[in-house]
Amino acid sequence: MHTFSDCQARDAADPLRGLRAHFALPPGLIYLDGNSLGALPRQAAARAAQVVEQEWGQGLIRSWNDAGWFDMPQRVGARIAPLIGAKPQEVVATDSTSVNLFKVLSAALAIAAADTPDKTVVLSERANFPTDLYIAESVCQAHGCTLQLVESAQIQAALNGQVAVLLLTHVNYRTGALHDMAATTAAAHAAGALTVWDLAHSTGAVPVDLNGADADFAVGCGYKFLNGGPGAPAFVWAHARHTARSDLPWMQPLTGWFGHARPFAFTPAYENAAGMARFLCGTPPVISLAVLDSALDVFDAAQPLGGMAALRAKSLALGDLFMELVEQRCAGMGLGIATPRQHPQRGSQVSLTHHDADAPHSAYAIVQALIARGVIGDFRAGDGAGAPDILRFGITPLYLGFADIWHAVDHVRQVLESGAWRAPEFARKAAVT
Repeated sequence: MHTFSDCQARDAADPLRGLRAHFALPPGLIYLDGNSLGALPRQAAARAAQVVEQEWGQGLIRSWNDAGWFDMPQRVGARIAPLIGAKPQEVVATDSTSVNLFKVLSAALAIAAADTPDKTVVLSERANFPTDLYIAESVCQAHGCTLQLVESAQIQAALNGQVAVLLLTHVNYRTGALHDMAATTAAAHAAGALTVWDLAHSTGAVPVDLNGADADFAVGCGYKFLNGGPGAPAFVWAHARHTARSDLPWMQPLTGWFGHARPFAFTPAYENAAGMARFLCGTPPVISLAVLDSALDVFDAAQPLGGMAALRAKSLALGDLFMELVEQRCAGMGLGIATPRQHPQRGSQVSLTHHDADAPHSAYAIVQALIARGVIGDFRAGDGAGAPDILRFGITPLYLGFADIWHAVDHVRQVLESGAWRAPEFARKAAVT
């Protein structure tokens, strides 16, 4: 039986508790939506101001050289690399997750067409993040391939001789279920398929080892657990065995000038850059990259405290506490837990369902009632095929403590117990949920 005093004691003993000071969190707010948009790092505003006022304002165009703007995608990518089990030269920060997915999925299909032309299927799970499926559908149309969707439990059985690429999100955005990357990649390779991983809900919260898993391609997000700000650049990774191929020099179709071997030679013909630079395209968003670069400093601060392993352990402990408190303090109130309880099978979030026979879409209203109280989570709708609506709570160990989880669940209990969520204003849908 958990008590508030126990939670306070755990916070006092937490070696990571000082990391919260790196973030400018509004007082009195419990922020449980870092898996959708990370909190503001305190130094990010100052870094943005430096870029705008000094590097742009005073340095002007000279800052492409003098302030190192030109190679920012590689420098920021190199800082992300240790968080995903990659070498520094294997990651670039650029574009959005969707655009990068278009690049790597196109590259994977180009490799498959060269090596195994009889394979024409891209396999993914039906519950994958919708934008990934939208991108996959368009890439398949361009390559004359077929997108096949199956349930998560059917993935390995569906890896037959027709599958060219397996596309998966490491952590499911709705439930928080976590794929075993190494085992799944090994199964795909045994079937002759390449793997593309979306790390949007993993990077910065779940240890990832792309090279250890022998994965092929990966993309990820800069504004969730990496706290790079709204619309922060994403990142892209490819295994060195693919970028080293000389028989497929272009590999990805977005051959913009920053992916050219000599961007300022201004030659009329494209010549791809070596290594990961070929996955660059247009001019880098310098201000956004600088903010993301600044946000990554907190992971440097976490390194002497145990790094990603310590962050993962705290994340799991916070998630365990959340689920146990829901069962302990909200029993009989219609809540269900959609997130796997087993540690190896879940990411860094807790997803709840709510059943009310008179209000089939109660989950949205409950989330809105919690937000009005200063407990910010978010809502994800059911898929129309039987999956329920989700109350989703991100667990960011960089700035959340055990007392925060206690208070959050206490607010959940009060909202349900009082019926406050039934107020009409909480049922009105906004554009962003």
